[in-house]
Amino acid sequence: MGSLAELGPERAVAIYRTMTRIAECDQRIQQGLAAGDLQFQYYPAGGQEAIPATIMSLLDPDDLAVTTYRVIHDVVAKGTPMREIMAEIYGRATGTCKGKGGPMHLTAPDSGLMVTTGIVGAGAPIASGLALAEAMQGTGRVTVCSFGDGAANIGAVHEALNIAALWSLPVVFVCQNNLYAEYTSFAESTAAESIAARAAGYGMPGERCDGTDPAAIDEAARRALDRARAGDGPTLLECVAPRLQGHAFGSDIDHMDQDDLAAAKRDAPMIAVRQRLLDEELATEDELAAIEDEARAEVDDAQAFAQQSDAPGLEELSEDVFASPADIPYAPAEPREAIAPTGENRTMPFGQAVNEAMAVALERDDSVFLLGEDIHDPAGGIVKATLGLSTRFGIDRVRPTPISEQAIVGAAIGASMRGMKPVAEIMVNDFAMVAMDQIANHAAKLRYMSGGRTTVPITIRSLSAGNVGSFGAQHSQSLEAWFAHIPGLKIVAPSNAYDAKGLLLACIDDPDPCIQIEAMRCFFAPGDVPDGHYTVPLGQAAVRQEGDDLTLISYSWGMQEAEGAAAQLAEAGHSIELIDLRSIVPLDYDTVRGSAEKTGRVLIVHPAVEFGGFGAELAARLQQDLFGQLKAPVMRYGAPYASIPFAQNLEAAYFIDAAGIVEHATALLDMGR
Repeated sequence: MGSLAELGPERAVAIYRTMTRIAECDQRIQQGLAAGDLQFQYYPAGGQEAIPATIMSLLDPDDLAVTTYRVIHDVVAKGTPMREIMAEIYGRATGTCKGKGGPMHLTAPDSGLMVTTGIVGAGAPIASGLALAEAMQGTGRVTVCSFGDGAANIGAVHEALNIAALWSLPVVFVCQNNLYAEYTSFAESTAAESIAARAAGYGMPGERCDGTDPAAIDEAARRALDRARAGDGPTLLECVAPRLQGHAFGSDIDHMDQDDLAAAKRDAPMIAVRQRLLDEELATEDELAAIEDEARAEVDDAQAFAQQSDAPGLEELSEDVFASPADIPYAPAEPREAIAPTGENRTMPFGQAVNEAMAVALERDDSVFLLGEDIHDPAGGIVKATLGLSTRFGIDRVRPTPISEQAIVGAAIGASMRGMKPVAEIMVNDFAMVAMDQIANHAAKLRYMSGGRTTVPITIRSLSAGNVGSFGAQHSQSLEAWFAHIPGLKIVAPSNAYDAKGLLLACIDDPDPCIQIEAMRCFFAPGDVPDGHYTVPLGQAAVRQEGDDLTLISYSWGMQEAEGAAAQLAEAGHSIELIDLRSIVPLDYDTVRGSAEKTGRVLIVHPAVEFGGFGAELAARLQQDLFGQLKAPVMRYGAPYASIPFAQNLEAAYFIDAAGIVEHATALLDMGR
């Protein structure tokens, strides 16, 4: 154990002051829970106070931090105002996140605290993205990412460490090893003797230190931060600090080694550091007592402020889902502006239109960059969607990644929070499930959980490979219904080259996370596409053909079959109104409803499984709103409830086609006559 004098008297006392503020805040929350004044699951930080108190004191105010749900010590140490912390704990409008995040999601970007996540290990990919943005912008800022020993066994952490090392990112990964992952001891969860030793596998330095000793933490953290600031890449720093309580407030301690627990409490950092300051004559008893009184008074004030503050108004329920509440499905519509095309039309395939959209975005906005697997030349992507872009714009802005979907999406999230506009490619729609935590729990929720203090303007491009033969069950799905069920995500599914370019450009400029599903079935279909920049507004359906007898609704490659069916039905004397939704969320329900009121019959067609598909949502809403006005029940036509088969005869029977649409439409047209 080093001497605290090595830190200098002023800094040693300052670290103890932060530790005292942490401990006082932590204890006050536990007192509130015990008294019934507060009610939530809380994860005490006792025993770990010295880690962030020391590390955060080495950071500049505008350096960044990401932490996890055992959090209060990191939040306090990073400089978050105590009043805002306590108000958030009480669920008040004056809290860091307007009472919408709570104790597991405290966010304070003004203090550099960018993300607190309740998902174990999920902050690491985002931290890599934050560091990537700072590196690309040349700011010199570093990011510190804190997580526990349990998170060290999560795949997202491994992906993040690898990509950070690969790109030499200015990030320090701090494993606060309190020797228990929930109720499982460190020895029971990993065969390795340390977490830091794993760093060698990623080609980065790793260092283990005593997480109860500010002098030891300071020495190791300085080396790591100096490396990051010098452009020498990340470090994995393991700070060992035994936990002093059970996993959560009020939980049992029977699973803990009682002798070790007693020793840890006896040598707790709050006790040991205080005594060392006295023994080394760095502070007097009166000075330390004054620090403790100040911390108590600060928390008294913060608690009183929280208790006197108002709860958030009910209008906050729908605020911060998107940048505009009008984008929430079925919300009152607002005019949607498009950037009209000015360039000459050229005929090109859908895939080339996607490529041109990215080229236009990269050319006009330096904050745009692409990342994904195999997107660089000479490969240019599996269907050549990015061909030529890395040659033209450089490998820094058209950035190939390892096969690491969680790291890809997480890096995009982090970079977007620092002013970048990432376009992340998830090679095949099915692979989005590998990154669903980053997509659903972070990209979709961070704006809301932070009370609008952070935004995630990312675009995810993903290929749907269904109905092109021989891809089978794990490469052919279309997951729009799953995405649409998650508040905070925007989803578009273009059916033609013009929309593919215009919707993608709109997504890139949108302030919210957007997913563009690009059907391989459409990828080589030609269409007229203007040169240059233009947009197709999100949430604006296209009426491809007007009619009076039946409304036929589809999107993505389903429109190919719908158009063929409409032509056949016209030959039979039926007037079909054909609607291309284009955008799933935001949803142009007014156009859909208006058409349904006009024709009285609606058939919704989509390539995805019919059961639980997006058509079910639309059908239910139309039935609810137009009950008694329709001439027939709203009908759906989608894929059967089965995985996608490989054999071509089975695949042909599985997917929707024009003949099936005609059959369903004819049945509808015969109803109510």
